[in-house]
Amino acid sequence: MKIENVFVAGCGTMGNGIAQACAQSGYTVTMYDISADGLQKAMGTIKKSITKLVEKELVSGTVDEILGRIQPTEQAEAAADADLIIEAVFEKIEIKNDLFAKLNPVIRDTTIVGSNTSGLTISQMAAATKRPENFLGLHFFNPVPLMKAVEVIKGITTSETTFQTGKAFVESLGKEPILVTRDIAGFVLNRINMLTNMEAMRLVENNVATPEDIDKGACLAFGRKMGPLETSDLVGLDVQLMAYTNVYEEEKDLRFYPPSILRRKVAAGHLGRKTGIGWYEYNADGSRKK
Repeated sequence: MKIENVFVAGCGTMGNGIAQACAQSGYTVTMYDISADGLQKAMGTIKKSITKLVEKELVSGTVDEILGRIQPTEQAEAAADADLIIEAVFEKIEIKNDLFAKLNPVIRDTTIVGSNTSGLTISQMAAATKRPENFLGLHFFNPVPLMKAVEVIKGITTSETTFQTGKAFVESLGKEPILVTRDIAGFVLNRINMLTNMEAMRLVENNVATPEDIDKGACLAFGRKMGPLETSDLVGLDVQLMAYTNVYEEEKDLRFYPPSILRRKVAAGHLGRKTGIGWYEYNADGSRKK
């Protein structure tokens, strides 16, 4: 199946990043959200990101050309023309199922639906769609325009054609597909990453080391560009808590039970950059306070 039109559901950090990556690769993109303010903010974020990449000559085309390929909308009906839908809404099965209920009457029988979930199973979500054989996981990493890895996940009902189409689509974005042929919560890279992140949080909780030293050590010793706790602030502590909880509830494996410090921070509203405080404190422009 040839993919030309991509419908991205959700305009948050991951959604607008996916929309940008698709537009940079020449796809016509519709970015859907129920919030007009959210869409406006997302378009501003995308424009700023594209401008930096164009200035550094990391993408081809002008800012206006790339941005012009993205159409924001509050209408789910706009998915009718989509060859591929990528769901990137909040990590809660009820919210995702509500989205699929809106899309089911609209989309074509040939449309492929991919989820950017990091903690829910693909087979569970596929059951809420009208053609589960056309459903797969397309798990991007943050920041989407720069990160090369994308997990392509095959659920129990995912057809081989859908799986291979997802692989080819990821390659068309200039990214590397990581093929996940068994549908388990957290997939491959997140199961590794979650345990690393939670251990870093527990080290802070137990006063073993500061967030600054943990992140500095991870960057210097492991070659990471960003430490686990600074990454946590970027992703959002609430998003991480939901993902860890989803994996724990699915697997009942105590290794994935969210640390107390993470649960307390989320309860206190310390969600990371978006609230100005998480593991670190931030200025209004998103820069770290010194």
